[in-house]
Amino acid sequence: MNRAARRALVRAVPAAALLMVVTACTSDSSGATPVSASSSPASSERPETSTSAAPRASTDRNTAMAIRVTIDGRPVDATLNDSPAAHDFADLLPLTLDLEDFHQTERIAYLPRRLTTSGAPDPAVPRVGDLAYYAPWGNLALYYRDGESASADLLILGHLDADADRLGTAGRITIEAAS
Repeated sequence: MNRAARRALVRAVPAAALLMVVTACTSDSSGATPVSASSSPASSERPETSTSAAPRASTDRNTAMAIRVTIDGRPVDATLNDSPAAHDFADLLPLTLDLEDFHQTERIAYLPRRLTTSGAPDPAVPRVGDLAYYAPWGNLALYYRDGESASADLLILGHLDADADRLGTAGRITIEAAS
């Protein structure tokens, strides 16, 4: 094979492979479009996997498993999502935890045991009111400021309907299964 033919082949093979991948990805007959999402721990001290901060579908946060939450003696509306980690968390309830500030973004407390991380949803940027689990440390995080980046180690468990000021000063949280 001469040099010119070899060059043409070297250029054509990757182009053909790319064309096949693009064609395969765009000819999904299910009609479902995957949602690209992001998530983040609030600290550069934690290992993180950064991705673009694409918006997340609301169903990632609100597949409604109602819970009762009391922050410093005052009730707030809250839900857990339908993830395996959220179900595992629900098995720990009732819980009363003392919270401490972390990185001026979240209030954290350590759980009595680690939660499952199997079947975790795609990483997502935590938002004000999100209840999350940071797997490497085994802690619960309650966000009173939006997170900065995505992390596969941070699993959003649910959401509390409370304002940032109330969440940012929370000292004690009680979480119970809804009756």
